[in-house]
Amino acid sequence: MIVAIDGPAGAGKSTVAKLLAEKLRFLYIDTGAMYRALTLKAIETGVSFSDINGLILLAQSTQLRLEKANINSETIILLDGRNVSEEIRLPEVTNSVFHLAGISQVRKLMVHWQREYGVGNDIVMEGRDIGTVVFPEAEKKVYLDASVNIRAKRRYEELKVKNMDINMDDLIVQIKDRDYKDKSRFCGPLKMAQDAFYLDSSVLCIEEVVNRIFAYVKS
Repeated sequence: MIVAIDGPAGAGKSTVAKLLAEKLRFLYIDTGAMYRALTLKAIETGVSFSDINGLILLAQSTQLRLEKANINSETIILLDGRNVSEEIRLPEVTNSVFHLAGISQVRKLMVHWQREYGVGNDIVMEGRDIGTVVFPEAEKKVYLDASVNIRAKRRYEELKVKNMDINMDDLIVQIKDRDYKDKSRFCGPLKMAQDAFYLDSSVLCIEEVVNRIFAYVKS
């Protein structure tokens, strides 16, 4: 079975998908982490985000893997064999990932990698276009949403724990800008699949969200 979870940045997809996968005993796949890893590599290697051909070559020469160190551990992202699970969450990466996500050749390569995880596995995969592009035939599709202010607050609290200096107003602007870029890009834009289960997490705790999606998957 494939459970596809889509939604905007900060809606809680990653946390919910992890917990749901554990509850279902499915494999969890964070597609956003894959784009983030490529973005990190572009930054580290000095490939300009305006160099489309350079970014395509970068993606084609990169090895990405999502793995678990053991059955109880969180999924880690390996970039050319190196664990970059922490680095890919830096604001510099977050604010630049749209460059890679908007390149059709890069998305095609990513979709190929992502579909490989669906062969012979029960998976929970989250991202922006999972239910519409990567797995349009998924048995269960969820569109997880939340208000801009709630998403900004969640991101602020996440960065505060990491002792990062960030302004709430700046975060709101960044999230609105990210929403626009995700929804307006030509290749794999963020949108809700027609047969998706819509859930607004603005006033729900994580446990409530997971339980509601779990009930939907089991129905």
